[in-house]
Amino acid sequence: MKIAILSRNRRLYSTRRLAEAGVQRGHDIHIIDPLRCTIDIASQRPTIQFKQQELTGFDAVVPRIGASITFYGLAVVRQFEMMGVYPLNESVAIGRSRDKLRSLQLLARAGVGLPLTGFAHSVDDTGALIEMVGGAPLVVKLLEGTQGRGVVLAETYKAAESVIDAFRELDANFLVQEFIKEASGADIRCFVIGDKVVASMKRQAKEGEFRSNLHRGGAATLVKVTPEERSTALRAAKSMGLNVAGIDILRSNHGPVVMEVNSSPGLEGIETATNRDVGAQLMQFIEKNAKPYKTKTRGKG
Repeated sequence: MKIAILSRNRRLYSTRRLAEAGVQRGHDIHIIDPLRCTIDIASQRPTIQFKQQELTGFDAVVPRIGASITFYGLAVVRQFEMMGVYPLNESVAIGRSRDKLRSLQLLARAGVGLPLTGFAHSVDDTGALIEMVGGAPLVVKLLEGTQGRGVVLAETYKAAESVIDAFRELDANFLVQEFIKEASGADIRCFVIGDKVVASMKRQAKEGEFRSNLHRGGAATLVKVTPEERSTALRAAKSMGLNVAGIDILRSNHGPVVMEVNSSPGLEGIETATNRDVGAQLMQFIEKNAKPYKTKTRGKG
């Protein structure tokens, strides 16, 4: 198969592993920077050019779209879909997961466990917003933040008021969520491919930190998830429409709650912690499912 991997940096671990896994299984792998692609929209025949050469004959595309280039990256994925190329994750599904507010609304509609979450616009609603999530301590999250950036723990009511008011002064969009103290700075990343959780790891925040992201110094170890956690992860991915997802779960007193759904989960942490060849499993999924024009939306969304 001829497979495109959309990535801005071919030296990233996840990009390299996917390319290696594809080559090992006999595929023709091309790493393409989406920002260097030119989309021909006006033509009757949708095309994409990369480095002034038309991209043709691809069977599948693997989007590894960073949050900072979501808008243009998704436009490139949609164009591949219009050309009949099978996407590992569809553009519409990636867009749902990148919109944190929309993703939480979709998860809630699907009955997936979530932390108490509030969202408001009016400056008069600060008190009501704090009470909605059970008061302090609470977590304030910028909607545009990634990898733990733009996430603030407010330990007192006054601190919560100050942070919320400061974010409003900056005209920033943010969520307020209950702080799951019993998680003790740890979360579980479930790596979903299709209808299976193929690997899972526990990420523990370093001392003095409540964010467990590996980019912020968190440590990853192999963990066995419960049937309820496995079901939660699968329902979360399905509610987004994602074939591949990293589902971040906290163990709370009222069961597993989903913190985030990641449509471009990294491979380094999960492969190192679990000793599983996740890259090969992704390629096997493509081999089994890739067919021309199989995309549900075909670039319409």
